[in-house]
Amino acid sequence: MTATAATLDKFAELLLSGRIEVVDLSAPLGPDTPLLKLPPELAVDTPKIEMHTISEYDANGPFWAWNWLKIGEHSGTHFDAPHHWITGKDYPDGYTDTIPVRNYVAPVNVIDCSVQSAADSDFLLSADGVRAWEAEHGAIGKGEWVVMRTDWDKRNGSEEAFLNADEKGPHSPGPTVDCIEYIIERGAIGWGTQCIGTDAGAAGGMQPPFPAHNLMHKANRYGLASLCNLDKLPPKGAILIAPPLKIVRGTGSPVRALALVPRG
Repeated sequence: MTATAATLDKFAELLLSGRIEVVDLSAPLGPDTPLLKLPPELAVDTPKIEMHTISEYDANGPFWAWNWLKIGEHSGTHFDAPHHWITGKDYPDGYTDTIPVRNYVAPVNVIDCSVQSAADSDFLLSADGVRAWEAEHGAIGKGEWVVMRTDWDKRNGSEEAFLNADEKGPHSPGPTVDCIEYIIERGAIGWGTQCIGTDAGAAGGMQPPFPAHNLMHKANRYGLASLCNLDKLPPKGAILIAPPLKIVRGTGSPVRALALVPRG
C-alpha cells in the first residue's frame, strides 16, 4: 500500500469511528426558505421556492414518490460561481459545470464574529480584524475558505428576522472592502457567510459596491451564503465540502454544504 493509500485508509477509519465528525452546514430548503429581496427599480427577485408532487404511491406512480421543484440558483444555502457577477463573467471555468471539482473541497478558516454581530446587526469585519484573528489562530493559507461566523442562522425560522430590513434597507453583518482584498491577497479560494448573501446589508453603499461579489468573482473565487452551524466548527482544522449542482452554465446552486471536523 502506498503512503497516499494508507492515509486515505486511515481517514476512512477515523470517519467511520466518529473521530472525524460530519457537520451539516446547510439550512432546510423549501417554500419557507428566506430569499433575497431586491429593490424593484434595481432588479427582479428570485421566485419563491415551489415543490410539486408528481406521484406518491398513487395512480400517477404506484410504487414511488417524487416531486418537481421551482427554485432559483441562489436560494437557501448556496454557492456563488464567478459568472454570478459581471466582474467574473469572462472566466471559461466560472460556471458550476466548468469549475474544477477539486476546488469544492478545501480547508476552512472560521472567523467568529458572533458577539459583535449580536451587538450590532451592521457589524463589518475589516482586514485588521482578519489579521488579528490570524495572529491568534494562524495564517490563512492559499486555496482555503474563509467564513464569517455570526450565528445569523439562528434567525432562519423567519424571513423577516433573517433579512432584517427597515425603511433604510437590510441590516446584516459582512465584510469591508479591505477585508475581501486582504483574503484574496492571502490566496483564499472563497468567502462564506451565514446571512442571505456574501455581502453585508449595507454593501450597496461601499466602493466598490458589494465587494464580496465584485472582488471575489473578479478574482475567479467563490462564495457561500446562508451557511449554518459554524458554531460547531473550530477556527482552523476542518475541511469544507460544498459542491454545487452541475448546472450547465450555472451561476450558482443550492448546496448541502458539509464540514469534516476532527473530534478527540
